[in-house]
Parts: sequence; C-alpha cells; structure tokens
Amino acid sequence: MRRTAFAESVLPPIVALGIILVAGDLLILAYGEAPGAVWRTLAEGTWGNAYGIGQVLYKATTLTCTGLAVAIGLRAGLFNIGAESQLAAGGFGAALVGMALPASTPWIFAVAGCVAAAAIAGAGAGAVPGVLRAKFGAHEVIVTIMMNFIVLALLNYIVAARLHVPETLHTPTIQAGALPRLSSAFAAFHGSAANWSLLIVLAIVAGAWWYLFRTRAGFELRAVGLQPGAAEYGGVDLPRTLVRALTVSGALAGLGGINFVLGYKGYYEDGFAGGAGFLGIAVALVGRNHPVGVLVAALFFATLSQGGLAINAMVPKQMVEVLQGVVILAVAASVPEVRRTVRQAAGRRIGKTDPTPPGNAGAATTPGSVG
Repeated sequence: MRRTAFAESVLPPIVALGIILVAGDLLILAYGEAPGAVWRTLAEGTWGNAYGIGQVLYKATTLTCTGLAVAIGLRAGLFNIGAESQLAAGGFGAALVGMALPASTPWIFAVAGCVAAAAIAGAGAGAVPGVLRAKFGAHEVIVTIMMNFIVLALLNYIVAARLHVPETLHTPTIQAGALPRLSSAFAAFHGSAANWSLLIVLAIVAGAWWYLFRTRAGFELRAVGLQPGAAEYGGVDLPRTLVRALTVSGALAGLGGINFVLGYKGYYEDGFAGGAGFLGIAVALVGRNHPVGVLVAALFFATLSQGGLAINAMVPKQMVEVLQGVVILAVAASVPEVRRTVRQAAGRRIGKTDPTPPGNAGAATTPGSVG
C-alpha cells in the first residue's frame, strides 16, 4: 500500500513534466527557435548562476506560503481562492508592526512581532469566509473571491489616503524587524532579492507537515476533507474544523508577505502580491497538497517564472504562462489515469504473490456455496 501511495503521488508530476517538455518544444519550434538552445538559456538564467538561484529562491519563498494555504484548505475539502488578499493582508500587518516598533527593539523580538502580525492579519482574512461557511453555508469559493476585492481595495485606500510616502503607493520603511538578504552572507547572491525569510518558510513547511500528519487537529481536518459526514459521526466538530482550516490557511498565506516586506523592500507596497496568491492554487495542485510537494512545486514554478525573463530575447516570456497552464492541465489529466494504472499493477502483483489458499480454492466456484 505504501508503495502504491508513493507511486500515485510521484508519478503524476513526472508525467506532467514530460508533457510540458513536449508542449514547450512545440511552442519553441513555432517561434522558429531551437528547443535545446532555449531550454539551455532557461537553465543558465535560473540555476546556472548565483543571481538566478537567488531570484528563484525569492519567488519560491512566497509561492510556498500561498501554495500551503491552498493545500490546507483543499485537505479540508475547501477551495481557498483568497490567498492573494490574505498574502497582502499579512504583508500589511508586518509593515504596520515594523513601522510602529522603535528602531532600538531587539532584532529577534522585532522579527517575531512582525511575523506574528503577518500570520494574524492573514488569519483574520481567512477566518471571515470560514465563519460564513460554517454558520450560514456560504460557499467559500464565492466568499474568498469577494474577499479579494474587499481586502485589496481596503488596503489600497488605507495606504493611498493615510500611510503612503508622497508620490508613491507604498508605506514608509519599517524601523525594526528587517531581514538581511542572502548576499549579506554570500557575496555571490549580490543583486538578488533572496533573503533569510527563506529559513522561516522552511520552518513553516515543517510545521505544516507536523500539523497535518502528527496532530489531532490535522487528523480531523483531513478526515473532514475525505468524508465530512463520517468525520462528524465520529465526533469531529464540523463547523469548528471548517473555520479552523480557513483560518490556518489564511495565516499561511499571510506569512508569505514577510518575504517582500521584511526581506526585500522594507515596506508594504500596493499590488506587491503580483498574482502569487492565485499561482499558489497551481502550486498546491501540482504539489498534491503535501507540504513537501508544495515546496518542490514552488521551486518549479519559480524556475519557470524567472526563466521566462531569461528567454525573453528568444521567445516571448508569455510562453512560460502557457506552460504553467499546461502543467496544471497535465497534472489534472494524469492523476486519475496514473492512479488507475498503478492500482491495476498493484492488484496483479498481489494476485501473483498471494494466491488463494488451497483449502479455499473451490469455495467460490462450488454451486450453491454463496448465500
């Protein structure tokens, strides 16, 4: 069973990777370029130099948080499409605390306060659709979509009317809680936006795994996602679990805001999310809603995103957006087919290695033996 489950988790992304290579080759040929040269340029512009690696890590850091946010919701049977606004809310919360704290605040306490503020702000944006779903049956897809408009418009108003630096759409620079860039320790990363929030996000991935698979709350969340009726019959508080799932989901998305606010720019800027919340949906689906899978998928999509800039002189960077869509379609199409093939193979293997005991060989074929 473990081998079958592992194959069902690993094979769909591999199949999707094969499909994306074929689709990419066809698109590149359509532009009159050599596929080998384009793929080589993409690899060299991402993982072929320190700057490219830093940019991939920076983009993957935010995508990991939004991907985890969507994955946690899907594990509970909820489709959280509000990660974009939850990410923005988290970044805004971190910026507010960073601006409010005096510059003399000990660094560790300042960072902890900003990180906590990001999680709380994101959790608040996620809890609203959770409560509406649990109390009134409002569908979380509709509510989270509407929350995107509401939260982003509200933050835009607050920044534009109250907190912006003149002639900009960003807040003043934070006074405390800034995270140094990787280039402060590794000179080769000079110029890239990668920063030490990467370590915080790796800890978040480990915490999400522990929460899902080693705690009672995580077990209840997964049980509700698999079979809500059976989970409720077994004693799980269904409304409470739904609220908790979307609250945790929002908190994870909000934590992605520290990457930009604390580690990169040092302030909140309107529109900084740049679609990372929506791309988190693709990251969660390709990562099969597993924290480790989400991390790998975030690196993959970040590579495509940065690679699009590297190959822009050869083919339009919009080709990468097409390939991202192909990945999602390929995973969605390959999952049921791979699952069916793997289980058929497992069934044949069991049939060969575990034959029917001789004493029962004729039981199923003896006339009148059934009933």
